Amino acid sequence: MTTPGQGYGQGGGAVATAPPSPPAVARPADEGSASGRGSRGGGRRTSSPLRRLWTMGTLLALLAVVFGVLTVTQVVQSSNAATSVVDHSQPLSDDAAQIFHSLADADTTAATGFLQAGNETAAVQKQYNNDIAMASTLLAKAAGSTAADDPGQIQIRQLNAQLPVYTGLVETARADDRQGLPLGGAYLRFASSQLQNVMLPEAKQLYTAETARLQHDYADAQALPWASIGLGLVLLAALAWAQIRLFRGTNRVFNIGLLAASAFTAAALIWLGAAQSLAASDLKASDTRGAAPLQVLNKAQITALQCRGAENLNLVARGSTTAYQTLWSAVSKELAGQGGYLDEAAQMTGGDAAAQQQVQAAVAAFSTWDKRHEVAGTANNNGDYATAVNDTIGVPGAPTASAQTTDAAFTSLNSSLAAAISHEQANFASLAADGRGATALLAEGAGVLAALAAAGALLGINRRAAEYR
Repeated sequence: MTTPGQGYGQGGGAVATAPPSPPAVARPADEGSASGRGSRGGGRRTSSPLRRLWTMGTLLALLAVVFGVLTVTQVVQSSNAATSVVDHSQPLSDDAAQIFHSLADADTTAATGFLQAGNETAAVQKQYNNDIAMASTLLAKAAGSTAADDPGQIQIRQLNAQLPVYTGLVETARADDRQGLPLGGAYLRFASSQLQNVMLPEAKQLYTAETARLQHDYADAQALPWASIGLGLVLLAALAWAQIRLFRGTNRVFNIGLLAASAFTAAALIWLGAAQSLAASDLKASDTRGAAPLQVLNKAQITALQCRGAENLNLVARGSTTAYQTLWSAVSKELAGQGGYLDEAAQMTGGDAAAQQQVQAAVAAFSTWDKRHEVAGTANNNGDYATAVNDTIGVPGAPTASAQTTDAAFTSLNSSLAAAISHEQANFASLAADGRGATALLAEGAGVLAALAAAGALLGINRRAAEYR
């Protein structure tokens, strides 16, 4: 008989048997430690943290590259707009104003020569020829500086076609006047009517179009790159999040690569914000202290020429029409009335002593002109045509008498406006150049810093991933 736990071997001998083993208990699969150690199958399990690390590094690097590309693109666009302001749109706007000025001055000078009744001085003839040559040159320059689809091209083509017609009419008027034919005055009035009613409005449209382009370029040049700044801040936040995540997983406070990437990104953002803000400030100053007053002063000078032309042509008409006296009343109010161009220019140059001095001199000159105009007009209305002409243009070769004419007052006003215009042009050139220079090397520098940030992110993650091998 056998006892429990015994068995029978061969030959019937009793053999002791081992007690049965307890049932095996299943153990949960090892999650894998931070160092990558684990039980069987650990290689498969540690691939998930590695993938997460490389995904993190790739996304950070990609975000840095996109930040760099966007920053370079926006900086280049802003820089190109600033360059356009300095080298293209503002010069074109100024040229358009000078075209208007040259045409108006030619009309005024032609009338002055006609009033000299066959004794046209060489100075008047030279001034007229210079005005026509200047208008022709500036029109050719504007045609070559604008694209074929530019709105101003229409006005440029029309003015180029009409200019020789106008000069032909003036030459016909001069020829008739030299022969004593009364048709001379009619031809001159018709030529002036064509210029005042057709050519000058087209020149004004050209000036308006080029000024609108200037303002558009100003807006583009002064715009801050908010998209780049926003993406840079997102990149900084992502780098901070990555470092916090690694710290929680490893208890290591610093990751050199990610710290370097953060530093490069912060440097790019600071440079970008500071340079673009400085550029915008300088460009805004070039507008408020240069381009904007310059536009008003150009309008004042052109309006003064229109006043002068109306005054002279009123005498040429010899009482046959009151249209020119009506025109004088309208444009003189536009020039020097309340809220007129001189008043506006005085307000805009209030903080600039040099410009303010010239504008106030122009205001005083117009006051003198207006009084002399009344005297000459009274003589003309009383039938004393010779006195009215002498009060207006003086007697050739008599400088003392000429000093008390309306022409002398106009010349003083025009000289003061020209000095103020020159001053504002210098202000614009200096401030706009500073604005354009503020972003020098910014695009290249931001691109390099973004590339270094991407490299830093990859190196920082690679160092952490190497611990899994």
